[in-house]
Amino acid sequence: MKFRRSGAALAAAGILALAACGSGGDNPAPGASSSDQTGSSAPEQTVELTLWTGFTGGDRSAYEGLVKTFNDSHPSIQVTMNVQPWDSIAQTLPAAWGTGQAPDLATPNFDPNVVAEYVKNGSALALDPYAGSAADQIDTVNLAPAAIKVFTVDGSLYAVPANVATLQLYYNKDLFAAAGISDPPATADEFRADAVALTDAANGVYGLALADHETIQMWPVLQWMDGGDIVGEDNCALIDSDASVAGLNQWADLVLNEQISPVGLTGAEADSLFAAGKAAMEINGPWAAGSYTEAGVNFGVASIPVGSAGPVTLASTVPLMIGNGTENPDAAAAFLAWWTGKDAQRQFALASGFPPVRTDMADDPELAANAVVQSFASALPDARLYLPGVPNATKVDSDVYVPLIGEITRGADVASKAADAAKAINALTGCQG
Repeated sequence: MKFRRSGAALAAAGILALAACGSGGDNPAPGASSSDQTGSSAPEQTVELTLWTGFTGGDRSAYEGLVKTFNDSHPSIQVTMNVQPWDSIAQTLPAAWGTGQAPDLATPNFDPNVVAEYVKNGSALALDPYAGSAADQIDTVNLAPAAIKVFTVDGSLYAVPANVATLQLYYNKDLFAAAGISDPPATADEFRADAVALTDAANGVYGLALADHETIQMWPVLQWMDGGDIVGEDNCALIDSDASVAGLNQWADLVLNEQISPVGLTGAEADSLFAAGKAAMEINGPWAAGSYTEAGVNFGVASIPVGSAGPVTLASTVPLMIGNGTENPDAAAAFLAWWTGKDAQRQFALASGFPPVRTDMADDPELAANAVVQSFASALPDARLYLPGVPNATKVDSDVYVPLIGEITRGADVASKAADAAKAINALTGCQG
């Protein structure tokens, strides 16, 4: 599939004709339109863009709704969204972008670390010329800082967040009331105490549904709240630090000896436990709210309890990028600016339950009326990505971290296993420390 040519410079009303990064001298300078240079207005033509995404799940309609709204409000730019499995995109996009073929835009993977790979092979367009505070620019200052950090490579921005999800604490109000607990835990100490108090092993009720594999990671949040971590900014392991070992010891002991959660849950199993009213708490994202409502659970959503390291939670994000070979970079950038703008993010949040990708919408009246969206949005300033920018991050997770949690929750010595994990992490990341 080749790029669709517009046949003319972009002169869409309300859209600045910005110069593409690395483009030739014939393009207008940033802020100048075609008519500014020729003295007469060029005939307006429709620019057609293609967008590949892997959003095949239940939230697909929310993304399709955004594209439709953009197309309806931008007649001179039309975006066609091609939805396909993530595995298919991972297999075909590198070659397509490497040879200058379609698509113009893509969400290349659900792993934000993939951005660096596309930058390395020269197939990603730098977005810095399109950043700014104007309505038709990408407002990077007010986008989720964790996403902007991982999408910035060698000082340049190469992606915007297609979405951002944070993890919060779901709690079963009925189980809390039965245990005589009036409010969700606010501190890490209360969290651990409540998990024990809410566990009724004789009746198959657990204080916490804590998954450790085939899931968005929950255990790093338990480590972060009291100062532990997995890998440092120098890509060297921190999993064997004093704070990490202490935190892992506490939570492994609660699982193993206090039976606050079944051992070895997948994400789906943890979700099912909470949906069945058999778990009083679960750390999860906004996508779970709908299924819990359908299951008839009387639940609330609260902030992750605060430990000694201050407020923190985990964020996930999917990069939305422009191919470096696109013939319509200005139009593609205009789409990204609109996508990350307040109107589009309000629409997406209300349709999907996800928080907006912006940090300046906490007081939005429509979002404030939606308790679930508001809760997840309020967590954005304190959210951290999992293993952002870490070399071989996928293997660090699957080959080291997940097995570590599985071992210590089955009785293995935490300190020795953490030391082994640190060696394996450093070998994967190339740490020379």
